[in-house]
Amino acid sequence: MRLTRREQLDATPEEVYAVITDPGFQEEKCAATSEGGAHEVRVTETGGGHAVHTSRQLPATGLPDVARSFVGDTLTVVEDYAWGAPAADGSRQASVDMHVKGAPLTMKGTLRLEPAGAGSVQVLDAELKANVPFLGGSIEKSAAGPINAAIELEIGMIRERLTR
Repeated sequence: MRLTRREQLDATPEEVYAVITDPGFQEEKCAATSEGGAHEVRVTETGGGHAVHTSRQLPATGLPDVARSFVGDTLTVVEDYAWGAPAADGSRQASVDMHVKGAPLTMKGTLRLEPAGAGSVQVLDAELKANVPFLGGSIEKSAAGPINAAIELEIGMIRERLTR
């Protein structure tokens, strides 16, 4: 299932990038979305960009029974963003790789930061895939809601951080 999001932000791509590659921001994001579960954050510089890795443990409540049969009472969501160097116009792109440990659910795609007037736009273009015969579509639809909710929370946190 295709997952696309376009968010307008009142800051330059460079300012937004500084927030989302800040380990402190990633810690706050994980704490806010892990509902008290354990989490891990790693941000490392790479030739002109950053690798951002997060892992967080979440309760499996609310998942369909078939999905819970794969993960048990908790699930571990792992996200990796590989950010490249800025383009001449200041835009940046990251490859996105999200998966749930022990479950056949992945999201792969790109996240772009592009200039837009005095601000920027963040564009997610990804494929959410549950590799389960006959039930994959149902699992993807069930997962899309919580993923979109987590994105909404993260965008709100980015906006709040940009006003500090």
